[in-house]
Amino acid sequence: MIKYNLYKLLKEELKNGSSDLVTRQSGQVIRERIERDISAEQDGEVVALDFSKIGIIDYSCADEIIAKLISRLLGSEYGDKYIVLSGLNENQKENIEVALERKGLAIMAEMRDGKKALLGDLNNYLKETLNFILKKGKITAKELSEAMKIAMNTSGTRLLNLYKKRLTKRVDVIQEGGRVWIYERI
Repeated sequence: MIKYNLYKLLKEELKNGSSDLVTRQSGQVIRERIERDISAEQDGEVVALDFSKIGIIDYSCADEIIAKLISRLLGSEYGDKYIVLSGLNENQKENIEVALERKGLAIMAEMRDGKKALLGDLNNYLKETLNFILKKGKITAKELSEAMKIAMNTSGTRLLNLYKKRLTKRVDVIQEGGRVWIYERI
């Protein structure tokens, strides 16, 4: 996992002495810098956007940075990469969550107290599946099907949807004489 210190990016790009991420215009400058940096990362990389030294982030900046990054990530503009948030406080979480919910997006985050959180919009059966993966660490469709007592095609669809939303990683392995997708927590 690679951490992007948003405070450092803010200082380098805006040079205004503030630790706050406010206004859509400021958000665009920071997002464009993150996009330049993330394009140089290798496929499969997890990029953590670190908010630990950031004061506030307003809704417009959260929408410009986080919601647009996630939308573009899901549109495969950055290749096979993953984005998570780290070092969030409750106020930052709230504004980011509203921006994501309004666009039907979700992201994994780690709060300043170390607790993991899912931010944004995700339907209940995918939340249930994601929580199962978070507890187990990794799982196949067959294992999920057996554990949750659901049909194989249902478990496979759930896992694929979580992967497409970049909420889990997917690894192709040879197992029991065939290829199997293993889905892992980020």
